[in-house]
Amino acid sequence: MIGNSHLHFALFANQELVLTWKKQHLSKTLNSRNDWIKFIFPKDFPDYIQLEIPLYVASVVPSQTEIWQSYHNSKLLQLTDIPLQEIYPTLGIDRALAVWGASDILGLPILVIDGGTALTFTGVNQDFKLVGGAILPGLGLQFKSLSQSTAALPKVNLPSQPPNPWEKSTTTAIASGIIHTLGAGIQYFVQDWLEKFPHSKIVLTGGDADLLHQYLQTQFPATASHIVVNHDLIFQGIKLAKFS
Repeated sequence: MIGNSHLHFALFANQELVLTWKKQHLSKTLNSRNDWIKFIFPKDFPDYIQLEIPLYVASVVPSQTEIWQSYHNSKLLQLTDIPLQEIYPTLGIDRALAVWGASDILGLPILVIDGGTALTFTGVNQDFKLVGGAILPGLGLQFKSLSQSTAALPKVNLPSQPPNPWEKSTTTAIASGIIHTLGAGIQYFVQDWLEKFPHSKIVLTGGDADLLHQYLQTQFPATASHIVVNHDLIFQGIKLAKFS
């Protein structure tokens, strides 16, 4: 899965997930099969891996898509490979794969909250039809944008717990503003979704999933109790695209 910030890999054997890992984006195509294999797999991966392992690629980064299409044994997944109904043409394939994987694991209806570079909400009903969703800057991006787009506001590290809502320093006030408003936003979408689909499962995925869930457990424990965390939804969707 080519995401906005990283390349995310998963290895399947006999339809079972064996290993996941991530790497930085490539800046250019590689010259040989050996170069590709050396880049793709972790350094300590067994030498018996063969060069003909097929690579199924889903991407939301066009420049990276072009690079990875030059890999000798790759298949680029498209929205048409996913049986989600009533979608729109610009729906991110990462969102579509995640709800497909989530529905296979947890059933329908389903709400997937993806805490990646962007924070996305994607809801699907009991007939696997897209209800809709929302997109906003993710947790890290909100912190980064303040430090990069202002003259005086500093870079702030993500705290392990939500700060007090009313803080008395610039760094903790930034953390308070972002974390508490983000938590309140998640609570709103979860509550609204459960009003429409009271028996729906809700799942958090993405790089910030654990931290967001941790924040919610402190801020809105009742909301957090409805949410499970699963980091492998997109890979589950890719597996379904391969074997369905």
